[in-house]
Amino acid sequence: MLRIKDLTVNYGGINALRSISLDVPDGKIVTLIGANGAGKSTTLRTISGLVKAASGSITWNDQELIGKPIDSIVSSGIAMAPEGRRVFADLTTLENLRIGAYLRTDKDQIEKDIEWVYSLFPRLKERSWQYAGTLSGGEQQMLAVGRALMSKPKLLMLDEPSLGLAPLVVQDIFKIIRVLNEQGVTVLLVEQNANMALKIADLAYVLETGSITLSGSGEELLTNPQVKEAYLGKKN
Repeated sequence: MLRIKDLTVNYGGINALRSISLDVPDGKIVTLIGANGAGKSTTLRTISGLVKAASGSITWNDQELIGKPIDSIVSSGIAMAPEGRRVFADLTTLENLRIGAYLRTDKDQIEKDIEWVYSLFPRLKERSWQYAGTLSGGEQQMLAVGRALMSKPKLLMLDEPSLGLAPLVVQDIFKIIRVLNEQGVTVLLVEQNANMALKIADLAYVLETGSITLSGSGEELLTNPQVKEAYLGKKN
């Protein structure tokens, strides 16, 4: 389990996160929803070690993550597909996937896992030779997820995977999230498409200006009047 307790993060004089606490139980899909600037991406980046915490605790299987180097966090079983995809544009699809496995030493298994990623995203196999910068937005998102999977994570963090994608592609991405979860991967999802995120979430949190204001099952938040009005465009 990933457990965040009283986590505070400051950017200069701004409180990006204000003593938030949340749990990500093993084998579940947990989603964070909220407006731009609420602190969703900051939460993921702090878990990853990319952002320093001012105070609080982040434990993964009872081991403290705060202060650990990024490669140690990845080796412990946590990977992130970042907002904006961040693929290596001048490398091929296949080379991008191999970079995701850079900390692994089990070379034979890496080849099998590349085929596993191709089974999840057949379009990546078709474009294995193509430079990542020439892929469509949807294909780049698939590649970002596939690259994160190549580290064999137990916890996969996804930062705005549907951003800027066509509705049909978004449906494909969310189907894959379900499949991965069914295969045993725990998912922590940051997503502005609150409707789709809550529909697949076992557990959900609402972040507003750095504070958690609501939590519950995905189903509970889907029917919550405050959530409907603020994030789902429905007032009844």
